[in-house]
Amino acid sequence: MQQPPFTALAAVYDAIMADVEYDHWADFVLTYARDGGLNTTGRALDLACGTGGFTHELQQAGWQVTGLDASRDMLAEARRRLPDLTFVPGDLRTFNLGQTFDLVTCVFDSLNNLLTPADLGAALRRARAHLRPGGLLAFDVNTRLGVQDLWDGGAIEGLAPLPGGGEVHYHWSHHFDDEAGLGVVQALCRVEGEEFIEVHQERGYDPADLEPLLAGAGFERWDIVEYPDYAPPTPETPRVWVFAWAPEAQP
Repeated sequence: MQQPPFTALAAVYDAIMADVEYDHWADFVLTYARDGGLNTTGRALDLACGTGGFTHELQQAGWQVTGLDASRDMLAEARRRLPDLTFVPGDLRTFNLGQTFDLVTCVFDSLNNLLTPADLGAALRRARAHLRPGGLLAFDVNTRLGVQDLWDGGAIEGLAPLPGGGEVHYHWSHHFDDEAGLGVVQALCRVEGEEFIEVHQERGYDPADLEPLLAGAGFERWDIVEYPDYAPPTPETPRVWVFAWAPEAQP
């Protein structure tokens, strides 16, 4: 049975993604932030937080964190796992929390789910509006090459144990739609004989695509780098990380 993206998947997402290095990503982001002069702790907003994997790492590092996601199913899992954190529903392109943060993050190629530059630009403007002067936005995106060649062989498959017993069998296949310029993932999951399919789409964004959108969102300086060594990306880089600073307050 086909389901909308990030609905049925929420219940098995953490099992399938158990090896994701959220802790290393958090170290990568917070090291850059510290070296750039940001306070080591403060108020953070984790966009497209999903089930809270990265949100939790920021909390563990001493940050006061709010998580935001468009999927109520993913947020329900996040609240179950992390009941002491604040999670709110919101569209990346339109959210308005009425407050600002020292750090805004959006990881695990979540922004690639925005399928037009206009939508990505809107999300960057909303992120910028929620940063205090001198605050930092940190996010990663798959490049165009990364979306075209997502996995070797075009598929991943495996079994993952579930916390309450049993296991989930997953088979995710990928193809690139040349006409639309989109990567398409068909995510099939089977639990105790019941199965569902979600279809996810991503658009790749290269540094040359990102820079005018960052400028249009009101950022004046940024770095676009590779993980984990902050090296400049090359034409063969499949995923880049972006660190963009909100302008300081005028005297």
